[in-house]
Amino acid sequence: MIEQAKDKIFKFIGSHVSPHRLNDDDDIFQLGLVNSLFAMQLVGFVEKEFAIIVENEELKIDNFKSVTNLTKYVECKSVNK
Repeated sequence: MIEQAKDKIFKFIGSHVSPHRLNDDDDIFQLGLVNSLFAMQLVGFVEKEFAIIVENEELKIDNFKSVTNLTKYVECKSVNK
């Protein structure tokens, strides 16, 4: 599950950012690879792809700033469904 989620997240982010070699722990916001509009698209992707609901209080940059963090967030939400 974790590796599949990570692969899906990598593919989604990779298809929306300029060519950049993205590592698991790269902060996509700090690197300037994404903007606030893409952040909302990322939230929508996560909700649809993994059948979870991102609550308002979970809309923290730490949950979404890297592939590693986002994978952990998705895994935690999926377990707690």
